[in-house]
Amino acid sequence: MWKRQWLTKKGSWFRHGYYGKVASLFRPREVKKAENFSILEEQPVQQGLAELSLEAKDALRVQEMAKKQAEQLQEKLKKEVKIYRWNPDQPNKKPYLQSYFIDLTTCGPMVLDVLQKIKAEVDSTLTYRRSCREGICGSCAMNIDGTNTVACLKPINIDTTKPSTITPLPHMFIVKDLVVDLTDFYRQYKSIEPWLKAKKLPEDGREFRQSPTDRKKLDGLYECILCACCTTSCPSYWWNPEEFLGPATLLNAYRWISDSRDDYPEERLQALTEGQKKLYRCRTIQNCTATCPKSLNPASAISKMRTRHLLSLPI
Repeated sequence: MWKRQWLTKKGSWFRHGYYGKVASLFRPREVKKAENFSILEEQPVQQGLAELSLEAKDALRVQEMAKKQAEQLQEKLKKEVKIYRWNPDQPNKKPYLQSYFIDLTTCGPMVLDVLQKIKAEVDSTLTYRRSCREGICGSCAMNIDGTNTVACLKPINIDTTKPSTITPLPHMFIVKDLVVDLTDFYRQYKSIEPWLKAKKLPEDGREFRQSPTDRKKLDGLYECILCACCTTSCPSYWWNPEEFLGPATLLNAYRWISDSRDDYPEERLQALTEGQKKLYRCRTIQNCTATCPKSLNPASAISKMRTRHLLSLPI
């Protein structure tokens, strides 16, 4: 009986006494004249000044705690970004990944915003391409966390426990840092003659008209921005970059083959099938479709051109 009563009293003290002491540490301090300033009972002016001093001290302590919490929060929102660096002016220095720590609270949401902040405030020697910031020009194409995409449409990963890695497009010659040489890419694009070819002028002498049904056939083709994300993600292009035209070029070739206003669709298709590797080197791996930042389907366009070519062959 006495043991139970002792435990009950002890539990009551633990619940009320212990928690009361802990809570008092965070409760705003109340100034008690009789206890805290008993020596100043007959001096009301000095007692008032003492009370103001204590209140100011408490306010200062609250401000310091808030400042520490803000600093801790800022530390948590600092993101490590590893960026591929290589300078052709220093040929003896191997490429490397340089780490930058960026405060996400003072930066935009996209990867391009991070690069802009680094170049403007941290390291002006960082080199990359950019132009429209709206996913239209395709200039800022790069490999971000293992995926080819355009930096202006890719949100930065806000998980600060692991770094984000930014490298150039794979299987391309590096000009400097994140800039790659796209000379061969544009040469292949030019080879398909990406412009309208007609045998005669339009009837009204102004424009070639097209029905809504024929116009709809171009959806999913004309939106290509030539960022080269799909082409540089294609293993078939890695193996045969000189002969295989790549997903981006073939997608645009099918765009002109499908255009009802063009008078040379068969000749265009024949030019693609003269060699064994321009069109048929594709292995339908579909990396191109998975990585396209505009959600296009180059693999489907290549498959349709193959089907159209095979159906046109004599049996």
